[in-house]
Amino acid sequence: MAKKILYLLGAGASHAEVMNTTKENASEKNGILISHVSSRVMARAFLTKKLWSKKPLNTINSKKSDFNIELLISLLEANRISESVVKELKKFVEDDIQKILSANRREKFYLHKALFELHKKIEEREILLGLISLNYDSVVDEAYLKIFEQKPSYYRKYEKEDTGIPILKLHGSFDWEIPIMPIGMNKNYLFPPYNFIWSKAYDLLTRCDILRVIGCSLNQNDLGLVDLLFKIQLNRDKPIEIQIIDFEPTGEKIKSNYGFLAGLMKPSEFEDHMFAVEAIMKGTGNPFKIWLKEKSQKVLSEEEIQQSKYLKKCF
Repeated sequence: MAKKILYLLGAGASHAEVMNTTKENASEKNGILISHVSSRVMARAFLTKKLWSKKPLNTINSKKSDFNIELLISLLEANRISESVVKELKKFVEDDIQKILSANRREKFYLHKALFELHKKIEEREILLGLISLNYDSVVDEAYLKIFEQKPSYYRKYEKEDTGIPILKLHGSFDWEIPIMPIGMNKNYLFPPYNFIWSKAYDLLTRCDILRVIGCSLNQNDLGLVDLLFKIQLNRDKPIEIQIIDFEPTGEKIKSNYGFLAGLMKPSEFEDHMFAVEAIMKGTGNPFKIWLKEKSQKVLSEEEIQQSKYLKKCF
């Protein structure tokens, strides 16, 4: 029987695209993980005199910014410190991500396209229920449109506006006309359209067999998502198999933090150790690209891979 598959995409999924099309050792300059964004945003803030000369930024000793900008923004909001500073920092975050993910750079991306191409080829063996995304960017949207030649279903309304595979952007998108869910830990999901989107995410999670997590560490800023996964576990007879497509050390850390999620598997534990290749075990290489290569080799013939447009680029 065909397995029902759902994907969870974090910043690391788009980061994998950037690193796959960028010179090596350029993550500090071009990476879009929260650590990279934090560093660049705070560097900009320190150069903006009206920001760094006032509290609370002038109390921060390190200009290297070895901290999480989302957590800092959350603390500022919780303590009701300088709404103008918070607003400026949020704008800096959006500007930074948009600059890195320029149209010219996105044209070179192919990992998300390869993922959708793979699923078109194996749709009788794996049913793609949808994707849940924590990202504000349009990388997954553009890939979907390229491969399926139609819009996905975003579930921004009570009645879905499209008939495509669901892409549930839990925090919204920079290219939507409606406001995004602002960066920070204090997110409110109870108002439209986010209540509809999260409700659909709950529905898909109740029906899926396997949740593949790409580029998401399930950190403290994802507490709402972790709570959703826990609720699903409480209401299912059989736990979801949660596959962490990342470096082995990252998978170990996630499992140590969230071992109460019964189906959670680090890379070396799922699909007959298919993903336990040397690079992943040592924490090197590009996990998204390596997994696409390993997975396609397992489920497709050499001829099918060579006839593909994007999957073959992973080799």
